[in-house]
Amino acid sequence: MKIGIFGGSFNPPHKMHKDIAIELLNQHYVDKIIFVPTGSKYEYKHNLVDDNKRLDMLRIITNNDSRMEVSDYELKDYVIHTCDTLAYFKKMYPHDSIYFICGADNLSYIDKWANGYDILSNYKILVINREGNDITDILNKYKLYKGNIIVTSIALNNMSSTNIRSLIKEEKQVELRKYLDKDIIKYINDNMLYRDSL
Repeated sequence: MKIGIFGGSFNPPHKMHKDIAIELLNQHYVDKIIFVPTGSKYEYKHNLVDDNKRLDMLRIITNNDSRMEVSDYELKDYVIHTCDTLAYFKKMYPHDSIYFICGADNLSYIDKWANGYDILSNYKILVINREGNDITDILNKYKLYKGNIIVTSIALNNMSSTNIRSLIKEEKQVELRKYLDKDIIKYINDNMLYRDSL
């Protein structure tokens, strides 16, 4: 089985996250996707809402699809790096293939990550490109690892979690429906999330 590890802050999880997962599954890049939200101790992520609430929202968007799961592995009181997460799932699923789902923007500097070259060497990387981007330079940069880098036919639009949080704070409910599932909007409203900060 091919298992895709989909990391991110998911703050909040929006329609593009779900669409990427469904397309990767439907186009048979992977057979299963595990969403792994980033822990709040990660120094480059700010204004994350409570870990359990982000877990709840991910469970909402994956609830009706048995091919998708949510893991709390990175939600510790210390930082878990992507290399550790991938090693954890490789150990958990020793007979399966582990794929790392990665935006082209993140891939461009994966060499700066903890054990970034180990990730390039030991895992298949499913690259999600931004619309209008040419990733030729990125592929040339990592040409020694080209056998492990798979550029998917899926392209990200410019949906931004920061902009979505602004819409929530400004209570622009109609516009939010373009970006968030209705059950996520309800959860955010019921729990008064993202009202104080972006």
